[in-house]
Amino acid sequence: MAWLLVVLAGLLEVGFAVGLKLSHGFTRLWPTVAFACFALGSFGLLTLALKKLDVGAAYAVWTGIGAAGTAIYGMIFLGDVVSTLKIVSISLVVAGVIGLQLSGSAH
Repeated sequence: MAWLLVVLAGLLEVGFAVGLKLSHGFTRLWPTVAFACFALGSFGLLTLALKKLDVGAAYAVWTGIGAAGTAIYGMIFLGDVVSTLKIVSISLVVAGVIGLQLSGSAH
């Protein structure tokens, strides 16, 4: 259950990163509100998960999901440049996230 919270928190991290971009420096109301909601949700779920998981593995999985998810979102929806190197690099991040999740121990 704790790993599910980390995965959900990582997905919410994608939302807060995208909301941060769309807020244009907190000058647009609704993207700023979305950023705040996603950030609070993400940090809240990560906080709950850390009651049961080692901080290193959980944090790495959380940031990995957020980084890979944000990069993928940007390429699909925001017109970010797509390249073979970028896709290979994202794949390596995902492989690392899976490896860390499998190696993480619960208390």
